[in-house]
Amino acid sequence: MNWELQISICKYKKTKYTLKQYLFQSERLGFRNWQEADKVAFSKMNADPAVMEYFPTTKTKEESDKLVDRLNDHFLEKGLTFYAVDQLKNGEFVGFIGLIHSAMETDFTPCVEIGWRLKKAAWGKGYATEGAIRCLEYGFNDLDLKEIYSFTPLPNKRSERVMQKIGMTKIKEFGHPWIDAKDPLFIHVLYRKEKTK
Repeated sequence: MNWELQISICKYKKTKYTLKQYLFQSERLGFRNWQEADKVAFSKMNADPAVMEYFPTTKTKEESDKLVDRLNDHFLEKGLTFYAVDQLKNGEFVGFIGLIHSAMETDFTPCVEIGWRLKKAAWGKGYATEGAIRCLEYGFNDLDLKEIYSFTPLPNKRSERVMQKIGMTKIKEFGHPWIDAKDPLFIHVLYRKEKTK
C-alpha cells in the first residue's frame, strides 16, 4: 500500500485513529501512524524522567496528547512522521522512530529529521538502531529523500552513538534556537546522511 492511499484511509478515520496497518516493517518492528489508543502509553513515556533526560522537561498528559495529534497531522499533510512503533511479536507499543520536517529556523533547515524515543523497557535491545536504519531506507527509497539530518543535545551520547551506527556523519555542533543558551542542553550535535546513487 503506497502512502497516498494510506493517507486517504487515515483521513477517513482521522477522528479515532483506528487504523492499525503497518506502512513498513523491520525484522522486529512495525511502523504506523498514530492511534487514539497510543496516548496512554505515550504519556507514561513522556512523564518518565529517564526517557526525557535530555529534554528541558517531562510532558504532562495534555502536552503528550497534543504531540500525538501533531504527529498524526504531520503524516496526513506530509506523508511522513515520527511513526508509532510496535514490536511485531506481540503488537506492543514501544515508542516512536521516524522522519519529520524540522520546524526549527537554522542554517540547515528546512530539512527532514530522523528521530526516536522509546520507553525505558525497550532500551538495550537495539530497537533504535534497527528502526532508524529501516526509516533511512524508507526515506531514501520510498520517499525519494536526498538527505536526512539528526540532532541531539551534546550530553546525549546514547543517541549520538545510534547516529554513528546507522552511518550518519557529524556535520557540526550548534545552539538549539528553542533552548536557553545557559541550559546544559543548548549545544546540539548535528549529523547527516545523504542518499547514495
